[in-house]
Amino acid sequence: MIEDPRAIARHLQERLHRWLICDACPLWSTHGFDRVHGGFHERLDGTQPLDEPRRARVQPRQVSALSNAAALGWKGDAARFVSSGLDYFVGHYRRPDGLYRTLIAPDGRAIDNRVYLYDQAFGLLGLAESRLVLGRALELEEEAQRLRAALYSCLKHPDGGFESGLSSGNPLSANAHMHLFEAGLAWIASNGDPAWHALCEEIGNLALTRFIDPRSGIVREYFMPDWSVMPGVSGSVIEPGHHYEWAWLLFQWGGAAHGEAVSAALRLIEIGEQHGLRGGFVMNSLLDDYSVLDGSSRLWPQAERLRAAAFAARMTGEARHWRMTNEAAESLCLYLRGRVAGSWYDRRTAQGWFIEEPAPASTFYHIVGAIRELTAAVRSA
Repeated sequence: MIEDPRAIARHLQERLHRWLICDACPLWSTHGFDRVHGGFHERLDGTQPLDEPRRARVQPRQVSALSNAAALGWKGDAARFVSSGLDYFVGHYRRPDGLYRTLIAPDGRAIDNRVYLYDQAFGLLGLAESRLVLGRALELEEEAQRLRAALYSCLKHPDGGFESGLSSGNPLSANAHMHLFEAGLAWIASNGDPAWHALCEEIGNLALTRFIDPRSGIVREYFMPDWSVMPGVSGSVIEPGHHYEWAWLLFQWGGAAHGEAVSAALRLIEIGEQHGLRGGFVMNSLLDDYSVLDGSSRLWPQAERLRAAAFAARMTGEARHWRMTNEAAESLCLYLRGRVAGSWYDRRTAQGWFIEEPAPASTFYHIVGAIRELTAAVRSA
């Protein structure tokens, strides 16, 4: 007798949820939090934090991860860690122009004052998802509005979307817009401000008209200043993990108003499943003829495959999407076997070996997002 894939998904959800609540959150809210300077450490070597510069993106990612973990049932003092993490982020990364610098020392000294759209997107996401534990605090909304205004003032591109940063010469980036789309959708979920809807309309339409190739359905990564595709390898590289990530976002944005977004999302998943897997693991990158560029597999694409598959399973109810969900969850579980409970392997070689190295905090946000979507799918089945 063949077991119902939804029953298998329920078992895998329980396993991942238990790991999150009992192992990961206790590790990253204690050893992963800097009790001297505040904020979150970049990496843990076992339980030992590394004394190294801190990227802007890591702070709001950890805020997002712990906020969502609390929504999933973690009983730790999420509000304290989230509030402290935001205070550290705003206090040390925000520049006088309202944008956020990219790198600081643990004690808050500025190391790299440059501005990247990618970092601003995660700032907006952290502010939005902190409301899961901090509530609808007016100061969170005001900070997000200030940052949004600074993006439009300083980084707006005349032909749609945003520049990749303040410095010239950076190619336009689909990935940075993807995370800005994610942040905008998170704000829509908790805020009626029409400006967030306008932001998501612009980025969603950019995805359908610029980022996604109209013939093949693949997502291009880098673009020239006129939004034409970059020449050479930069314009040819595709990341299967981003195909799943875009699919999850387009599912949320789609529906009756944007039916083409759902069709595009299903095609993105199909491309990932047909061309992006090796031995059941999502590879890091391909070229647009589907030849392998980097056959190794980081953890985060496995999490994004799970997140997209679980949403598709919940939306369509189709057995094939439930099977994909289970395959992605089983692959993800193999990474979550670091030498201390709650840690993970971040990289797997093309030959199938997991690399023993410090675990990056930046990956936690991907894992929690996948568990949250799997939980929603299982509860709806």
